[in-house]
Amino acid sequence: MEEKASPFLDKFAEVSAKIGNQVHLRSLRDAFATMTPVFILAGIAVLINNVVFPLFLAGDALVSVQYWGNAITLGTISFSAILLAGLVGYCFARNKRFDDQIACVVVGIVSLVIMMPQTVTVTIDATTKATADVKGAFLTTSTGINGLFAAIIIGLIATTIFIKLSGVEKLKVNLGEGVPPPVADSFNVMFPMLITLSIIMALASALLYNLFDTNLLALIAAGVTAPLKDVMNSGPLAVIIIYTFANLLFCLGIHQSTISGVLAEPILTILIVDNMATFAAGGTIPADHYMNMQIINTFALIGGSGCTLMLLADTFLFSKNKASRDIAKLSVLPGIFNINEPVIYGYPIVYNLPLIIPFVLIPDILIAATYGLTCAGLISPCVVLVPWTTPVFISGFLATAGDFRAVIWQVVEVALSMAIYLPFMKISEKVQARQLENAVEE
Repeated sequence: MEEKASPFLDKFAEVSAKIGNQVHLRSLRDAFATMTPVFILAGIAVLINNVVFPLFLAGDALVSVQYWGNAITLGTISFSAILLAGLVGYCFARNKRFDDQIACVVVGIVSLVIMMPQTVTVTIDATTKATADVKGAFLTTSTGINGLFAAIIIGLIATTIFIKLSGVEKLKVNLGEGVPPPVADSFNVMFPMLITLSIIMALASALLYNLFDTNLLALIAAGVTAPLKDVMNSGPLAVIIIYTFANLLFCLGIHQSTISGVLAEPILTILIVDNMATFAAGGTIPADHYMNMQIINTFALIGGSGCTLMLLADTFLFSKNKASRDIAKLSVLPGIFNINEPVIYGYPIVYNLPLIIPFVLIPDILIAATYGLTCAGLISPCVVLVPWTTPVFISGFLATAGDFRAVIWQVVEVALSMAIYLPFMKISEKVQARQLENAVEE
């Protein structure tokens, strides 16, 4: 049986590794990882501005102190597409081992701005719904979270073109010896940058406007952003499928972010950042945003991938296996902060069939259940992106902006996960005991 399964598992791991190592997807994952502290800062500001300050202040005093949080929101959420376009360019250049990575940041940002509409429509009277066209202005719908997919696509396309053109020797300008390196580098990429920005990006922008009265950001929003959001929020099925394969991959020794980090997390992160902006503005979270990255981090990855913190709890309470208890003692502190590599490779979970089953199954159950409870209104939607290392119970309270029902649900999750892990843990220990006996006999 193992001989038949082995080629399939090996092929699965090989294909998954290729997907995770694809340079564009890897660059996207790296860019979002770099952006995470910015989004967490925005979450902290939203939480303090809309939950903490109103407990003590009201009226003009509240408005005055909320200027602090609004300033952070403006510099993070409302500017996130601009930041991401530059980061995507930088990460792609780094992964391609391109020398002038800073130039790629410039290309990514400038290309995104070039593709934005030059005239925007703004409301000047909310009562009469009167509008006016304004030239030379930016809308946060373009520079903020609604422009994130455009930042990804445009940043990758523009940087790819720029790097290819930079490899053409005839386009390089050699200033000779004695010229400072920064000056020489800037002239080396001058013509590739000019061609990328003016002949390719600006020309495409002009053609879209003059021939079709549109812009690339609008096309991406309609053709890419909306369908991807619909896939993730048509229910928990798509997310469950991705994390099932990701956690199975982890059980083969390859980190789950190879799959989830490139296929799900960017989209789910955009959805939670969108929720933060809606919550900061006092709006209601739409049902198609209930599934987001914070549901995964807070309710489906308690103690890390596979919710292994509950396996450690079972080990302390019910296990008589000295090796397992020793590993649990070393793993519990990082596990509290959702870091569980010591459990994955030390307990181990890797290639341990009895434990692979609950490791993959439990997060799927918790994703589906949490989504269902949110839809039923039994717990509040996640509206704050908190650090993924936030311990259980604290994370549920913060992510839902102070909903104690979310904490109660996490208590239930812990108990349920422990109940599921327990029989598989005992089976695993019996298998280990038999293997030890066979080894001694041999």
